[in-house]
Amino acid sequence: MQEAGLTEGEAKVYLALMELGPSTTGPIIEKAHVAKSIIYQLLEKLIQKGLVAYITKEKTKYFQASDPHKLIEYIETNEKKLQENKKKIESLLPTLISKQGKSKQQTANLFEGFNGMITVHEHIYQKLKKGDEFFYLGIAPEQPAHFHAYWQRDHLRRAKAGISCKLLFHPDTDKKILKNRNNYKLCDARYMPININTPAWIMGYKDVTVIGFPSTSPITLEIINKEIADSFKAYFEEFWKQSKKFKN
Repeated sequence: MQEAGLTEGEAKVYLALMELGPSTTGPIIEKAHVAKSIIYQLLEKLIQKGLVAYITKEKTKYFQASDPHKLIEYIETNEKKLQENKKKIESLLPTLISKQGKSKQQTANLFEGFNGMITVHEHIYQKLKKGDEFFYLGIAPEQPAHFHAYWQRDHLRRAKAGISCKLLFHPDTDKKILKNRNNYKLCDARYMPININTPAWIMGYKDVTVIGFPSTSPITLEIINKEIADSFKAYFEEFWKQSKKFKN
């Protein structure tokens, strides 16, 4: 119920009323284990959401939970509001981006965890278009299974967008992985020409450089600076020139 948009207190009160039936606040407080000081506040919020109603008998209010199907109506209403808000934000994006001004030309952002790493990678779809390219240098030989599952889905999306990629994997990487990556359109995956044992990998495109440190909880550093990006691209190009086309 909390995932449906209710707070913990609101969920407790609603469930208590489902069991109690029409009730005054006393039994609700006892059943839901909520503080007396906030019971009316919780009930009022549930009333506003259409999940609780009340009647007055002899100057006493009796509260009752609405039909459970009202939860679906509440979720659908929230979804509609979210879509409306999304459209408003999208219309504001040009203004918000322009307000960034020159400050966006040089920034550094640190992300943690798998989702953080994926967030950084997916920034490519904000800056790159059909015909553009990005590179990865020093991809780790071993990655968790869910990493590979994500990359495989992403390669389908990347190919559909017409974006190319050059990938240099650690020499100890299983050949099956390179074979898989080379099966996707606009992807050229190769082994590093030299064996460098470092936990870090580098990714780059346009004015963006990403340095990743894979582990059970990855750390990913995103740097937006054209001079730094050009420097790392030059390093990559030197390794790429020495690499060989992958053969099954």
